[in-house]
Formats: sequence, C-alpha cells, structure tokens
Amino acid sequence: SLKVQLNENQFNALVSFTYNLGIGNLRRSTLLKKVNANPSDPTIFNEFLKWNKAGGKVLNGLTKRRQAEANLYYEPTN
Repeated sequence: SLKVQLNENQFNALVSFTYNLGIGNLRRSTLLKKVNANPSDPTIFNEFLKWNKAGGKVLNGLTKRRQAEANLYYEPTN
C-alpha cells in the first residue's frame, strides 16, 4: 500500500498504472517500493517503463502508455 504523500500528478500516474495493470501488480512492484522509499527518486521513471509487455512481447501501445505515466509522475504541479 501507499505509505507516502504524493502530489496530484504522482497520484494520477499511479492510478493510471493500476487501472491498466491491477492492484496486485502494483503491490508487488519495485515501482511501489521505490515510491514508498522516496517519491522523488529519479529511478522510478524506469520502473514505469518496465511494464510494457503482454504475453512476453513488447507492445508499442504499452510503451507509449508507460512513458506517458512516467512523464506525468514527474510533471510539476502548480
């Protein structure tokens, strides 16, 4: 579970990720572990990008979706 305070964009990026991949995958992910350890960790970006496969194959649509989520996660809020 989420143990840290996030800004709106960070939260929304994780909601998008979870909607697509499910809460179970988020709970078991290194992505969530890194977010809970330090939400500003720059390596979180690459954790989003690791989730771009279906049936063991990289899918362009999933790559674009994960890139958009990672970009949103790091987009400053006003």
